[in-house]
Amino acid sequence: MPKSRKVREEDAWDGVVVDKTRGTTDGSGLYHYVEVRLTGGGTGKFRVDKALWESVGPGDRLVKEAGAAAPAKV
Repeated sequence: MPKSRKVREEDAWDGVVVDKTRGTTDGSGLYHYVEVRLTGGGTGKFRVDKALWESVGPGDRLVKEAGAAAPAKV
């Protein structure tokens, strides 16, 4: 079973975008992903909406606060 990359409301993280991709993993829809170098170490790949995906690029900082529905560009 594949691991979900969907952002959950209880998640909290911040970091810098290192890459962004898009794809049709299930064949029915186009999904947008950002790979983020997390400030605590490591990287994460997260599914985001199209508007955020189009507005960020490598080097941009994202912050996801617990309780927020989606990460925000800082």
